[in-house]
Amino acid sequence: MANSFNSPPADNWQPGFESIGLALHEATFVVVDLETTGASPKDGSGITEIGAIKIRGGEVISEYSTFLDPGIPLPQYITELTGITDQMLFGAPTIDAIFPEFLDFVGSTSESILVAHNSPFDIGFLKSAATSIKHPWPGYEVIDTVRLARLVIERNEVLNYKLSTLSEFFQTPTAPTHRALDDARTTVDVLHRLIERLGGFEVFTIQDLQQFMKRLPEKKPTIYP
Repeated sequence: MANSFNSPPADNWQPGFESIGLALHEATFVVVDLETTGASPKDGSGITEIGAIKIRGGEVISEYSTFLDPGIPLPQYITELTGITDQMLFGAPTIDAIFPEFLDFVGSTSESILVAHNSPFDIGFLKSAATSIKHPWPGYEVIDTVRLARLVIERNEVLNYKLSTLSEFFQTPTAPTHRALDDARTTVDVLHRLIERLGGFEVFTIQDLQQFMKRLPEKKPTIYP
């Protein structure tokens, strides 16, 4: 699916000082990717797989991966897309069983920043899961690598901002496979390359990045095949 978004102009961007705030290389990011039974929790879709990677200073600290029983049979097109089958999910834990464990992996809102490619999709499912099991959702800071890419990669450089396109553009060592941990690893590689570009915009701290991201309003999730 082609993306017609244009990169916004760089005019009027006023960065903070590098010495103020938490430097990007000192921040702990948790990159998360989900596989699901469909496009939205609002249509009854559930999570089938979670992959998450904790990183700091360009290094991987730890990884988290689990299958989940979504409570419904997998649509055939999801099996064809991801390779995940009902048999693979047989005996897997439910979201309520692993949700506290997953949040323990992520850490507190003061420790970690969540990152996802097309984050409204992944975070939307996680928030919906929290609501369904009556578990409070922590107010994590979230970075969407789609939005960040649109800010630092000119529209004439790439055809769209799909994870596969950015992986090819940056020649990352990993490539997306529509499996949660593989796609999280690819997103880590893409995030690192995007952060490298932020220096050209004089973005050096989390506080700088928060202000920088405001130049592009968040939109509804886009389904990227």
